[in-house]
Amino acid sequence: MFDIFEQPWTLLIVAIFVLPVMLMFRRILPEKKHWGQWLLPAFLTVAAFGFDLLVKTDTEKINAVINTGIKAVEQENSDAIEAIISANYRDSSHYTKKHLMAYCRRLLSEPLVERNKKTALVIEVSPPTATATLTALTKFDQRSSVYEYKRAMLTKIRLNLQKGQDGRWLISRAEVLQLDRQPVKWRDLK
Repeated sequence: MFDIFEQPWTLLIVAIFVLPVMLMFRRILPEKKHWGQWLLPAFLTVAAFGFDLLVKTDTEKINAVINTGIKAVEQENSDAIEAIISANYRDSSHYTKKHLMAYCRRLLSEPLVERNKKTALVIEVSPPTATATLTALTKFDQRSSVYEYKRAMLTKIRLNLQKGQDGRWLISRAEVLQLDRQPVKWRDLK
């Protein structure tokens, strides 16, 4: 519905093109000059930034879900992770949301992550589903049992998301693709 607003600069570009057209119009038909004509490009410019602030596209909503997940892992907050997981979640290792959340709670029960940083994200949206391929750099906490073996790790994961009736995007599947650029699967992480 709001595809025109997927790129925030669309209306701004229109405003830039309207300005010379308006100037030509005023020059060709000087008797039609009116001070209010200057408001059209100004209105389009304000509208461009206003719509960008007010209208959240699917891509922006998905990006927010992923950022929430990254912060939740960093803060070791399994409740925040649970809030962005779909009720019908299923992956190659976890057959239900409950099974995944038990794994997350066990993993995050001790200090684990010091810093989690998104390094790459590719999102493909075809409502009501989307696929995101996320690459993140995780620095482990010094108190973690992992820290003595590995200080940081690059993780690549594919997330499938689905849009709910309320317009919220939730993660319905997550598959680990790579750890430190080496192919892996969930079963390799047990």
